[in-house]
Amino acid sequence: MSMSKKKFDNNKVAIIGTGKVGMTGAYALLLQGVANEILLIGRDKQKILGEKLDLEHGMTFLSPTTIMVSDDYAQLAGSDVVVVTAGAPQEDAETRLDLAAKNIAIIEDITKQIVKYAPDAIVIVVSNPVDVLTYKAYLKAGFPKGQIFGSGTVLDTSRFRFHLGQYLRVNPRSVHTYVLGEHGDSSLPFLSGANVGGQKLTEFPNLTEEKIQAAYEAARDAAYHIIRAKGATYYAIGVMIAQLVDSVLRDAKSVLPVSIPLHNYHGHSGISLSVPCLIGRSGVEKIFNLEFSRREESMFAESVETVKKYL
Repeated sequence: MSMSKKKFDNNKVAIIGTGKVGMTGAYALLLQGVANEILLIGRDKQKILGEKLDLEHGMTFLSPTTIMVSDDYAQLAGSDVVVVTAGAPQEDAETRLDLAAKNIAIIEDITKQIVKYAPDAIVIVVSNPVDVLTYKAYLKAGFPKGQIFGSGTVLDTSRFRFHLGQYLRVNPRSVHTYVLGEHGDSSLPFLSGANVGGQKLTEFPNLTEEKIQAAYEAARDAAYHIIRAKGATYYAIGVMIAQLVDSVLRDAKSVLPVSIPLHNYHGHSGISLSVPCLIGRSGVEKIFNLEFSRREESMFAESVETVKKYL
């Protein structure tokens, strides 16, 4: 992958898919002042021209950012990061894996365009089912390992930490644990190394196993409740997109549970699932090999088998 200084200095972020998730991601990027240029690619050019104007009218209060819109993939050229949010959305009572048949063809077509016009870009897949689509994009692109990754269980982990923080009455950022595996129903909470301030999560007297399980289930099932209540989930996802892009552009070396193609991870290969990864300017720069309990080992294997059925 080309790593010239010019590529680093562009800070150009392309978002493919301008629905609620893509546009909320663009808005979060603007608020954080992460990108010098944001390119919005969508099929309805009139709609995205309106989105561009709406965003630009707040620019007086924000860091200078150029916003471009297009329905032409050739405009991807020079992008440092490409975020893919395009695809059919999750409907009420529909699992993320139910979207696989609809969205695999879409992600493969988009990947072809990225390879053609932005072969040096770091690619972040957000569309669901993110684990299936990340692996399909990885196979299609033929990019070096780490250049393509999925948003994975970053949001699941944030939700889990939030609910645990409520029980413990501490800031969720001080709760150190992850949700791993599938971004979906077969995910698993990583509790073996979970701690707050170095104290094991399981040693807090007011935090029972039942409460930990309730916090995990609230995180796992959150999307179903939100979709049932308001039709879609996008605010927290938008913030997550901005966090991932920021980690890449600023070479932040953040450790986040993103979906990455696995090669003999606890004996598993040929699939993308979420495990803790070091995120920097080259994308995923390191994968952390966690020590699982016997139960976690079994649950991770179950997650592998669940997702592989859709590949």
